[in-house]
Amino acid sequence: MGPAPRDVKSGRRYDSSGRLRAAERTRARVLDMARERFLANGYAATTVAAIATAAGVSVETIYKSYGGKAGLVRLLRDAALRGSGPVPAEQRSDQQSAAASDPREIIAGWGRLTSEVMPRVAPILLLVRAAAGADDEMAVVRRETDDGRLERMAHNARYLVDGGHVRDGLGLEQVRDVLFAYSSPELYELLVLRQGWSTDDYSQFVADGIAAAVLPPHLR
Repeated sequence: MGPAPRDVKSGRRYDSSGRLRAAERTRARVLDMARERFLANGYAATTVAAIATAAGVSVETIYKSYGGKAGLVRLLRDAALRGSGPVPAEQRSDQQSAAASDPREIIAGWGRLTSEVMPRVAPILLLVRAAAGADDEMAVVRRETDDGRLERMAHNARYLVDGGHVRDGLGLEQVRDVLFAYSSPELYELLVLRQGWSTDDYSQFVADGIAAAVLPPHLR
C-alpha cells in the first residue's frame, strides 16, 4: 500500500476521516429532520424541500444521496429496527436465542427486544400504513416491510419448532404467524399509544401471549 495522498497546495497529508465524520453528521441531521417533519405533518404534507431546508442541504442531495421521501422512510425504518447500542437488535436476538435452552427465556428475550425496538419503529410503520393507501411508493414500502417482518418471524419461530418447544398441532407457519401478530405495530399502537400501557407491561404481555399461544402447558 502506498503513502497517503497529500494536499498538493499545502503539502499536508489528506485526512479522509474528517470528511467521513462530516458526512455522518449530515446524514444524522437529515434523518432527524425527516423523522421530525414526517411525524409532525404526515408523509404527504412533508416536502423534500422542507426537509432539505431544515437539514441545511440541497434538494438534489436528498434525492441523490437518500432516495427522496420514500428512501428517507426506508432509512428511518432500518435505523429504528437496529434498536439502541452498537449491536443491531436482530443480531442480539439471534445470540440470545441460540444461547438459551429454556424456551421461556427465549420468548422473554423477544419481549424485551420488542419493547426496545417498537417505540422507535412503530411511529414510522404507522406513518407508512397511513400513507400507503394514497401513495404507490409507500404501498411498496409497506409490502416490503411486512414481508421482511414475516420472514424474520419465521426465522425466530424455528428456534422453538426445531427445539421441540411448541405444543402439539402447531407447525412453523402457525408459530410464525403468532410472532407476526405480537410484533405488529398495531398491537403497540393499541396498548401503548392509545391505552397508555408502559413499555414494561407491553413487553410482559408480548412474552406471556407468545408463551400461552405456542408452548405446551408444562413449559408455560
